[in-house]
Amino acid sequence: MSESVYLGDFPLVQPASPEHLSIVFSAGMASKVHRWKNKNRSADFLADYFANFFPGDEEAPKQTATQGEMRSAIGYIANELLENAIKFNHDPACHMGIQLHLFNSSLVFVSTNSMAPEDVEPFQVSIRKLLAGDPGEMYLERLESNALSDGEGSGLGLLTMLHDYGAVLGWRFQAGHGPGGQPSVVLSTRVELRF
Repeated sequence: MSESVYLGDFPLVQPASPEHLSIVFSAGMASKVHRWKNKNRSADFLADYFANFFPGDEEAPKQTATQGEMRSAIGYIANELLENAIKFNHDPACHMGIQLHLFNSSLVFVSTNSMAPEDVEPFQVSIRKLLAGDPGEMYLERLESNALSDGEGSGLGLLTMLHDYGAVLGWRFQAGHGPGGQPSVVLSTRVELRF
């Protein structure tokens, strides 16, 4: 892979947001196990912070989502993105992170992590299937498949974002090199909640 590859809805230029937060996990500062234990805390912090921008009751003007609904959606999506970033990060020296950007009619999540070059093509094939399929049908198929198996690698995170939250998904793959010079790919996953 010699240049950036974009799939789904991932604008070449990300618009600036006056209200945003970033959480970056520094390379080599903690083990994968330690990061895994703290991903829920990070997701809960982001959910608590951004839910405050939404009304607490149905009488607030021009807002359809309540604080509780938004907190649940934000917490779920942030947790899933952090979980995937930690679980699939290839280069332990590469920073991982998540950003949330609040706009007038949307909330945009962008997570980053590294990928092994050999994993890029199979993942892109999975993304293309996800983008081309019907989220409702794929969701039900995945639930049935998981019920018949042991639930390993459930694959429900992105489907739930599409099915339950109507999220708009996009990915950017950027070729690069790790600290030792070995090829690596930086994956950015973008999830947009529109309201």
